[in-house]
Amino acid sequence: MTATIRIPEMGPDAGVSAPVADLPALAEFLTAHRRVLVLTGAGCSTGSGIPAYRDGDGRWLQRRPILYPEFAVSAATRRRYWARSFFGWPAMSAACPNAGHFALSRLARSGRVGALVTQNVDGLHRRAQQPSVLELHGRLDRVCCMDCGHLECRDDLQCRLAALNERWNGRVLGINADGDAELDARDWPGFEVAGCQACDGRLKPEVVFFGESIPAATRQRLARELARADAVLTVGSSLVVGSAFRLVREAAGNGLPVVALNRGRTRAERWLHFKVDADCVSALDRLAGMLT
Repeated sequence: MTATIRIPEMGPDAGVSAPVADLPALAEFLTAHRRVLVLTGAGCSTGSGIPAYRDGDGRWLQRRPILYPEFAVSAATRRRYWARSFFGWPAMSAACPNAGHFALSRLARSGRVGALVTQNVDGLHRRAQQPSVLELHGRLDRVCCMDCGHLECRDDLQCRLAALNERWNGRVLGINADGDAELDARDWPGFEVAGCQACDGRLKPEVVFFGESIPAATRQRLARELARADAVLTVGSSLVVGSAFRLVREAAGNGLPVVALNRGRTRAERWLHFKVDADCVSALDRLAGMLT
C-alpha cells in the first residue's frame, strides 16, 4: 500500500451498490469469522459530538483540509491552523466515548473481533479501553516539533497559546472535524503561534495531514494485522480517504470477505460482501448485546 493520505472523491464506481443486509446477518458474519479486523471512521465519533468531514454520499461538508506541504512551508498557514485549533481543541478534548466505542471494546474483549484500525485522531477508542488500537492517522492529543521531534501534550500547548494570546479575540463561526474551528478570516492573522519548547521550531499536531506520508512503523503494523485477519468489518467510514480505501481493496484482493456498517454509500461498494446501512453507534450497541 502507498503511504500518502489523499483527498479523492467517490470516483467512477459511484453507481455500484453492495448487497444490503441486516444486523442479524452481521452478527452471523462475526460468529463465522474469528479474526475480524475492524476499520473505523468518523461515523463512530459523530455520536460524541465530533463533526464528520463528509455526508452520506461522500461529499465534503466543509472546507478542504490543510495540505501537509502547505503547512510545512507556510508560516501563515500554520498561524491559521493554530488559531482555529485554539478554539476547536476544547470541544475535541471534552468529547467522551459513546455507546459505539464501548460496544466495539466489548466485542473485542469477548473475542468477537480482533484488532481495530481507526482513521480517527480523537483517541476515543483508547479511552473506551479498546484492547488493540492502531491509530492510522495519528493522535490529536499530542504535538510534535517538525524540526527536532520534541513531543508535547496538546493540553500544555493550549495553556501556552492562551498566555500568548491573552488579549487576542477571534469570532468563532462554527466547529469542524478534528478539533478545528471556523473563524472570521479577518481574525486569525493576529494570532501568535507558540514555538517548540526545546528548539523554538515549528509545531504540528501528531496527526497525518492530507498529502503527508503515514509513518513506516504504522504501515508495517497495519500489514501485520491484515495478514492475521480472516475478514474485515468497516464501521462509520465512507472509505473515500486513500489509506482506508486501499486497505479494503487489498483485503478483498487477498480473498478476505469485507462487510460495512455505515450510513450511506462507500467508495468501495464493489468489494463489499454486504453492507448494513444504519447509524453505527446504535447498531454497534445492539450488535454487542446480541453477541456478548
